[in-house]
Amino acid sequence: MKYLVIAIFLFGTLVASAQNFTRQDSLRGSITPEREWWDLNYYDLNLKVQPDKEFIAGYNIIRYKVLEENDVIQIDLQEPLKIDAVSQDKEDLDFTSEGAAHFIHLKKKQIPGEFNELYVQYSGKPRKAIRAPWDGGFSWKQDKNGNPFVATSCQGLGASVWWPNKDHMYDEVDSMRIRIDVPKDLFGVANGRLRDSYSYGDYTNYEWFVANPINNYGVNVNIGNYVHFGEKYKGEKGTLDLDYYVLPENLEKAKEQFKQVPMMLDAFEHWFGPYPFYEDSFKLVEVPYLGMEHQSSVTYGNGYQNGYLGRDLSGTGWGLKFDFIIIHEAGHEWFANNITYKDIADMWIHEGFTAYSENLYLDYHFGSEASADYVIGTRKNIQNDRPIIGPYDVNQSGSGDMYYKGANILHTLRQLIEDDKKWRQILRKMNKTFYHQTVTSQQIEQFLSTETEKDLSAFFNQYLRTTKIPILEYKFDGENIDYRYVDVVEDFDMPIRIFADDKEIWLFPEKNSEWKTESIKGKELMVDRNFYIETKALK
Repeated sequence: MKYLVIAIFLFGTLVASAQNFTRQDSLRGSITPEREWWDLNYYDLNLKVQPDKEFIAGYNIIRYKVLEENDVIQIDLQEPLKIDAVSQDKEDLDFTSEGAAHFIHLKKKQIPGEFNELYVQYSGKPRKAIRAPWDGGFSWKQDKNGNPFVATSCQGLGASVWWPNKDHMYDEVDSMRIRIDVPKDLFGVANGRLRDSYSYGDYTNYEWFVANPINNYGVNVNIGNYVHFGEKYKGEKGTLDLDYYVLPENLEKAKEQFKQVPMMLDAFEHWFGPYPFYEDSFKLVEVPYLGMEHQSSVTYGNGYQNGYLGRDLSGTGWGLKFDFIIIHEAGHEWFANNITYKDIADMWIHEGFTAYSENLYLDYHFGSEASADYVIGTRKNIQNDRPIIGPYDVNQSGSGDMYYKGANILHTLRQLIEDDKKWRQILRKMNKTFYHQTVTSQQIEQFLSTETEKDLSAFFNQYLRTTKIPILEYKFDGENIDYRYVDVVEDFDMPIRIFADDKEIWLFPEKNSEWKTESIKGKELMVDRNFYIETKALK
């Protein structure tokens, strides 16, 4: 979750160095030979957190399937954390380190088809998140009563900022256990379901289990003086457990504000299909930062108010009809956690569709005009500073426009389909087709082309891979209209809906900016606002 003004600032500061990629960028962002030969199966993460010292120590058991023979495996862990020991089958292993990438030299023969485990012990003071969730790491805070209030966040930066793992998005673990040791007067919340807890000395161990595939940055740990309440949701796949962990002083406010969770599920199960993680439940967990889409453990820090910290991102009033963090971050359960990008260059798959989910929430509860007002209202935030899709294999995302521009791209595509029932079926089929999978933008683009029965290659090239917004130039004299697109990629010929004296008319521009003439009678001509283009009336 990187958003609004801070997001635009962050992406702007990164762009200057975007082309100066290093060996570390490649080790972090590419599928290296030391990653490629093995497939993740299971993580068993065990972590003791000492808030008073801002110190963590623990180990991760990494189970994997051998795909090809090899004797070096890459595990990632970022400084200042250190790997203390590595072993396989209780035999110590040597490793060499290159920044955050650690190359472990295996002794056991790796036989394709077999499953092996790697034990990685580590410790240290993890990177402190200064402005979470944008910079990531551990947030070491206190509640108003002086109790430790601790949380993790790591999108983009990588989960290896706080635990050792295969830190590339293309390979998701099939399931995971997370065990957290926290001071005994605090509660530790992680992903999935709470299976057990026990106390020893001054600490309590909480054991959580994730039954579904999960991406690395979706894993989180939250520690606080939490109180719990919950409810049941009757959804498309049966009964879904909804659990909420909040600070005691916010309990009554949370009970009121979190009434939006079932409303969110009503809307998103309608548009996208069943919530993707019934087995793991759905949680909202209060944290000392704005919020994040951690799978089945969505974090919340929006102050128990509607809007984005009380503001309407669209300027239309509709953004104050819902709590932005509840709706946006929960929308990521479908787009980020169910359908996950392989490379952060394609991050628009997460953020474009999820920003668009805000509009569909409004559509479901307040109608299509409210939805259109909201998404069109967000256009004022689009910078068109650089393409939405970033460079591949270096852990570099594209422009922050992936949010607002991404949502408007999808809103425009909805107009081209001219059938909301079909559009809904496409969105639901997408979540079924790519259920619990990692994907590329090309896969999503091809899927939408196939399902809409339209060649959308030029459409996506225009909006995702350039900063140019199509300009519809036209001359209208009350009898005829001459028109064409300019500032477009090759073969861009998107149809456009106009109104002549309130009569709906579709124009079909020629490719390659060629002029076209149509006979249209009327006194006043208006281009449909729902299409993300610019217009220029010529004399």
